[in-house]
Amino acid sequence: MKNTLLFFWEVAKIVILALLIVIPIRYFVFQPFIVKGLSMTPAFHDGDYLIIDEFSYHFREPERGEVIVFKYPQDPSQRFIKRIIGLPEEQVKMEGGRITIINKFGEEEILNESDYLSLSQVSLFDTKQMKLGENEYFILGDNRAHSFDSRRWGPLKREYIVGKVLLRAWPPKAMAYIPTPSY
Repeated sequence: MKNTLLFFWEVAKIVILALLIVIPIRYFVFQPFIVKGLSMTPAFHDGDYLIIDEFSYHFREPERGEVIVFKYPQDPSQRFIKRIIGLPEEQVKMEGGRITIINKFGEEEILNESDYLSLSQVSLFDTKQMKLGENEYFILGDNRAHSFDSRRWGPLKREYIVGKVLLRAWPPKAMAYIPTPSY
């Protein structure tokens, strides 16, 4: 009887220790996310299982080109996935499929999105101009024709960003670390 109790006590200690390690990591560092919809194809497909890094943005600000998961501002219970295009205090101009960024010093930069977009994904009919405030981001889906993003509901405030997409864990043949494109 004593050996049985000792065995259960050892198992209980292992389970408690595992929970003390796993739960904080799951809730404060990495979080799973399942893609729903077509707004990020071909980079991400409906049903892809992603791991989100929630920790990095406590030490640094989000960067242009990063794919993020965020709370939808009009219903924070919903989570969306998009790419950061415009950073705080910049002006974003979209015209004829081309995106121009004007930074807070008035310098212009035309984004080269050829690393992750093909011409068929760029909407040549979008014309939009938006000035971002402090802590505001302009975000777009890669599949511009099927994306509900900053073009429709405005800039995304920093407080809604959950984290950066770190890796695709499912499906296994597409498992990969998700790099940030350089512009």
